Amino acid sequence: MFDTILVPTDGSDHAEAAAETAIELATVHDAAVHVACVADTGPLADLRLPGDAASAEDAMRGRAQEYVDAIVDRAEAAGLEVAGTVLEGPPEEALLEYAGEIDADLVVMGTRGRGGVHRMALGSVTDHVIRFGDIPVFVANSGPQSE
Repeated sequence: MFDTILVPTDGSDHAEAAAETAIELATVHDAAVHVACVADTGPLADLRLPGDAASAEDAMRGRAQEYVDAIVDRAEAAGLEVAGTVLEGPPEEALLEYAGEIDADLVVMGTRGRGGVHRMALGSVTDHVIRFGDIPVFVANSGPQSE
């Protein structure tokens, strides 16, 4: 039924729950898993930071790669065919574009990553993918919410 499953991550508990669900579904359907994290660098690209990162953009890419690598490792340990990538741009647009590029049959996402005011001000990436994508979306919940 599913050959290619996309699992976006932002390192949140919700994304982790989605990754577990995606790995389970991929195992059952013998599907490939594509893990993606969007480094939404925007206007912070030229900001200099202390430490090893040359810029905020480099720091965001590095953190995004860590999130991707952690899920790729778990999918490989489950014996799945897996690929991971860091995308750039507005998350909702980058994820829909990537889903089309890999011909994804299913997107497995968390209920939310950012919370509180950020969610209200920026909108929900999951909601955007559901509304504007043409691919089925499985929304995984990480459990009871305290907000």
